[in-house]
This record gives sequence, C-alpha cells and structure tokens, in this order.
Amino acid sequence: MTPSGNDPHAHPPGLVPPEILTPPAPGPASAPGPASASGLIVAAHGRQYRVELPDGRELLCCTRGKKSEAVCGDRVQVDITSPGHGVINRIEPRRTLLYRSNEFKEKLIAANVDQIILVVATEPAFSEALVGRCVIAAQSQGITPLILLNKCDLTERLPEARARLATLAALDYPILELCAQADATTLRPWLQGKTSVLVGQSGMGKSTLINALLPEARAATREISAALDSGKHTTTFARLYHLDRESHLIDSPGLQEFGLRHLDFSDLEQAFPEFGPHLGQCRFRNCRHLQEPGCALQAAVSAGHITPARMHLFQELARELGKG
Repeated sequence: MTPSGNDPHAHPPGLVPPEILTPPAPGPASAPGPASASGLIVAAHGRQYRVELPDGRELLCCTRGKKSEAVCGDRVQVDITSPGHGVINRIEPRRTLLYRSNEFKEKLIAANVDQIILVVATEPAFSEALVGRCVIAAQSQGITPLILLNKCDLTERLPEARARLATLAALDYPILELCAQADATTLRPWLQGKTSVLVGQSGMGKSTLINALLPEARAATREISAALDSGKHTTTFARLYHLDRESHLIDSPGLQEFGLRHLDFSDLEQAFPEFGPHLGQCRFRNCRHLQEPGCALQAAVSAGHITPARMHLFQELARELGKG
C-alpha cells in the first residue's frame, strides 16, 4: 500500500485542485449603470442646477448628499438618470471662484470667470463699501474688475456718482458709463473672449443690461425660473448666457452685503494694490496697520499715497477677520 505522503493522486503543496479553479456558472447579466457626460452649469438655484451638455441639451440636475458646492460656471461630470435629468457626481478643478462669506456660512457666486462687472447706477444710490468689497474679492482671486456706471442718462445725478467712484478711478480701475435702457453696445468689447459675471445691488439695472445684450434672454429666464421652481423672481438664481463661442455672461442675484471672512490677513494686504510698495516696510513684522508705531501704511496715508477711505476699508475688513 502506497503511503499517503507518496500518493500519486495527491496535489503538490501550494497548488489549488482543478475543481476549485473551475469558474462559477454565469449569473444573470447586471443592469448597465447610468450614462455619464461632461457639462457646464448654466443655471443654479439652491440644490437645483441646469447643466448644458456638449451637444446643447440641458439636464435638470441635483447633487449627491445634502451639501452643495456646485455653482454657475462650474464644469461638472453628471450621471444621466432619466431623459432630461441627472445627478452631478464631480466638479472639475476651477480656475477661479468668486464667493462671499460671513462668520456663519459661505455663498458661492460664480466659477471660472475672468471678469467681474460691478453694476452701479446714478439712481438709486449704491453702497461704496459694497463696491470696494467686491473689488477686493476680485483682486484676491485674480479676477479683473470692471465698474459699470448705469443710468447715465440721469445727468443731474451723474456728478455725484462719479465723485463716489473717484477713489477707485484714481487707482486705475476701469469705469464704463452707459445707459443700458438706451444702448448697451459699448459694453460688448469688454466682454469679448471672456467669461464675465454681473454683480451688484438690486435696482442697478442688471436685468435691463442682460435684456439689452441678449433680447432672447427674457424668455429663457422665464423658462428656467419655472424649471427651478423659483417663481417670478427671476433674479433669485444665477444664469449663464452665451454671447458667442468665446464670450459668456453670468447674471447673479442682487446682493446687499459682501463678507470676506474667508481671506487671511496676507491675502487682504495683497488685495489692495496701492499697499504694495509699502508692505514689509513697517517697524514690526506683525504690524496690523492700526495704531502701531512705525507703520509704513499709516505713514503712506499721511503722505497722501493711500486714501483714508481705503485705509478705513482695510481696517474694517481686518477687524472682521479677527486680525485687528
């Protein structure tokens, strides 16, 4: 009798018997997953989005989970769940992101924009502080600001509006004057080849401007307002319009405040271009530019190189950051 250790039918150590290697019988075919596609968010309202696909179709989409970090202008990947509907599963890396924040939350405004157009008007009166904060937000993200002074046909109010923008004009921020209700064509060269976002308080004429540039926008806005369930208040959601293949314009809801709590102290200093020659010149490295002795910025204010209004805005923002 052959000993078990020399059994010619035994399998060598470490090899699996052939019957174990036999593949299992095929089961029922699994259902295919949802089709995926890349797209551009062209309208945003809460957690509801309109995503434009490369072929021009639009999907009504939501995001996974409760928290939404997508915004108008985002490039995204979506799963098409049913005809006309989808779910956003990924946001592509952004070139720029314009947003505001306070101590409680952040509010995203637009992504991948090259230019912010700050719309103000001769009437009603605009907030100089709000305009200043918007300019700082743009500077911090490397977005070019353009100030648009609307309703310039109200000539009796024009000198006062110009005077209130004089500080920014002196810093070489571009200011374009027009009357959107009469003719907005002078804005078109500023929009060419860029993705721009309109920002401003309610009543400054942003909707009039959009309708002057894009007469078909009024009907499109009504359609999307219904799809996003935002009622008749068409300025409650952001919307991206194509001016041509290379030029795009985002209309954003009116705002009354622009918090910048997301900036750090160094970002804030760098966002004031007139501060540049004086930064790093203070006596103390940790100077907060308030009442410290040897502050180069305070000296520049005294010498007339920095306006008191801009210094006041900086100090106000610094205190909000908890740095001053």
